[in-house]
Amino acid sequence: MTRSTKVSGLLGDTTARDYSRKLSQFNAFAEPELRQAIASLGLKPGMRVLDAGCGTGDALAWLRAEVGDDGTVMGVDLAAAHVATAHAVAGADALVMQGNVLAPPIASRSLDLVWSVNTVNHLRYPTAGVEMLAGLLRPGGRIALGQSSLLPDMYFAWDARLERVANEAVREYYRDRYQVSERDLAAMRSIVGLLQQSGLKDVSVRTWMIERVPPLRDTDEQYLLDTIFRNTWGERLRPYLSAADFDELARLCDPADELYALRRPDFHFLQSFTLAVATV
Repeated sequence: MTRSTKVSGLLGDTTARDYSRKLSQFNAFAEPELRQAIASLGLKPGMRVLDAGCGTGDALAWLRAEVGDDGTVMGVDLAAAHVATAHAVAGADALVMQGNVLAPPIASRSLDLVWSVNTVNHLRYPTAGVEMLAGLLRPGGRIALGQSSLLPDMYFAWDARLERVANEAVREYYRDRYQVSERDLAAMRSIVGLLQQSGLKDVSVRTWMIERVPPLRDTDEQYLLDTIFRNTWGERLRPYLSAADFDELARLCDPADELYALRRPDFHFLQSFTLAVATV
C-alpha cells in the first residue's frame, strides 16, 4: 500500500521528505552540547525514554548510555528515510518507528522521559503535540523540549550587517516557500510557554552556547559549509539580496575563494541550544 505523503507539518514535512544528511551533520556538529544537555537530565538506569522526532537516530545511543541495558530507548519519526537511517545508525534491532508524533504508536503513561529536539516548531499545532507527548508519561515523568537558535546565530563576527541581511533573506525565503507568517516562524521561541500552556509543572530552562573558532573540526566545517552556506543560503537567496550583498555572501561561502569565511583566523561562530523541561 502506498503511504500518504500529505503534508502534516508547518514546514512541509511528509512521510516522503528526506533531509537526513542535514540532520546527521547537525548531530555530529552539536554532539558535545547535546550530550551535555542529556546528561543534565539525570536519567537513571532502567528508565523508559522516547526520542520524539528522532530524525537519523544519533541521540538514541546517547540516551541509551544514560539508562543502561535495563532501560528502554525508542524513537519515532514521520519520514521513512529518517527511520531507515536511524536503523542503520542505531542498529537493525533498535526500537525506531515511523509515525506522527501527534499519534505515536506508544501506550499512554508508559514513559519516564520524552526527549524532543527541533521538532515542535515543525508542528502546525505545537500545544496539541506537547499535550499528546505528555500523555505518554507516567506520573512524575518529564518532557524535555530542545530547540536550537532561539538567539540569532553569529557567522560573520567581522560583518554584522551582511549577517543580518542574510538571515532576513532566509526568513523571507521561508515565508514565501511555506506560506507562513513571521509569527509562525518565531513561534519556535515559545517552548517554555508551550509547557506552561499544556498544564505541566516545574518548568525549567537552560541554554548552552555552541561556540566554534579555528581550527574547526571536520564535522564543524562540514555542517557549516553544507547545511548552512550551501543548503540554507546559496542560490535560493539571490532574489532576496542586493547583487552586491549576494556576491559578497557567495564569496564568503565558497571554499575556492580567497575570502572563504571558514579559513579566516577571526572566524567565530555562535549558536544557542535551549532545553526546556517540565513534569506531568
